[in-house]
Amino acid sequence: MRFEHIPHAVSVDPTAALGDARTIHLRQGPVRIYERGAGRPLVFVHGLFVNAAAWRKVVPLLADSYRCITADWPFGGHHTPMSPDADLTPTGIADTIADVIDQLDLHDATLIGNDGGGMLSQLVVTRRPHRFGRLILTPCDAYENFPPPQFNYLCRISRVPGIEHLAGRALRIPAVRTRCARSSIGFAELTNSPIDTKVLDHYLHGVTHDAGVLRDSIELLRAVDNRYTLDAAARFPTIDLPVLIAWAPDDQVFPFHHAEQLAADFPNSQLAEIPNSRTWVAEDQPERLAHLIREFIDPAAEMGQG
Repeated sequence: MRFEHIPHAVSVDPTAALGDARTIHLRQGPVRIYERGAGRPLVFVHGLFVNAAAWRKVVPLLADSYRCITADWPFGGHHTPMSPDADLTPTGIADTIADVIDQLDLHDATLIGNDGGGMLSQLVVTRRPHRFGRLILTPCDAYENFPPPQFNYLCRISRVPGIEHLAGRALRIPAVRTRCARSSIGFAELTNSPIDTKVLDHYLHGVTHDAGVLRDSIELLRAVDNRYTLDAAARFPTIDLPVLIAWAPDDQVFPFHHAEQLAADFPNSQLAEIPNSRTWVAEDQPERLAHLIREFIDPAAEMGQG
């Protein structure tokens, strides 16, 4: 079932900077991916209720040297529902990411995660690490902080009987949708400046237009549990990949002491700060993030340019 047409449909495509788009069909359902550039592969993993457009400012800064792969992972901001029997637990979504990477036959890939996507990236590299050469974690869920206290209400609401119909009706009202997204219970705490309305509409297009996507989103919220992040953390000492922890000290959702703990728990890691940013560093400080990615992957090249 699809919701009726909503007149606010996005007129400017926020994914235009991400490159060529196509759909990969998995047993779990369809996954829309975007590719731009050539070279060593970078795979970007976004957070909850956003999609590949979260990286729209970073990909153009890296595509001259790397094959940048973004996707609308089934994490609430996707536009096409997954199969009704798809596993939408954190480990199930992590397996979807790993399956896409297998289908693309990537080798020596750098996995880059932000927000909830950083949590998923932790699960991917601790469960199916063989395709990866490096891991980059920006502010994200970790250890006991899944979900963060600020967003635990979403998990509680997801268990309310009939929430699919209530949420579907409410989110179809543009003023309600925008007000929620721009409030402290939405995206307001995640960036220094408000997100453009067209980008917000793109992020929320699936849950406002398709009952299957809304179903997916509620199912994954019901599966949130920090046993997943704590289990991944127990395996960090066994991961010998180079790991960059690129964190925003000003972030109010994911504390900096977790960045320090991650850097201590991964045996081959380094810690870098991204000042003047909150959780969504790709939104607030894309140039700084792109520089850190280049420096981490090709330190000699970056020194030569300096």
